[in-house]
Amino acid sequence: MFIAVIGAGRCSAEVAALAEAVGQELAKRGAVLICGGLGGVMEAACRGAKAAGGVTVGILPGTSRREANRYVDIPIVTGMGEARNVLVVQSAQAVIAIHGEYGTLSEIAHALKLGIPVVGLYTWQLAKDGRENQAIVRAQTAQEAVEKALALAVP
Repeated sequence: MFIAVIGAGRCSAEVAALAEAVGQELAKRGAVLICGGLGGVMEAACRGAKAAGGVTVGILPGTSRREANRYVDIPIVTGMGEARNVLVVQSAQAVIAIHGEYGTLSEIAHALKLGIPVVGLYTWQLAKDGRENQAIVRAQTAQEAVEKALALAVP
């Protein structure tokens, strides 16, 4: 199973702890963690996955493998900048969005447009025509987010 973890490149210690717990849960369940390969939520999730013996893939925006955080096993260099966000979600069977900024919002939108389920942990809320859109499946804990992502993952 391939699960993307998305979130900001800089985050609070609290958000990092949540991302690390998500990474650990994914690894314990045998899932491969895919992310943007940089810092913040991405690094914390990779750190958690590595601590639990998991495999991590970082789809990098730049042109050097050295950009990847030290917990990325497989760095994929794209030279695409933020456009690599599409590759991050397209490579996954489900996405877990943790907190996040506008880059995270773009990944959520791409995933939903592509039919890839998104589970949200304290992340964006969507509304259309003044009504809340329930496309992002809500979770309250790392374990719940991973369980939902694995259950919803597209084959």
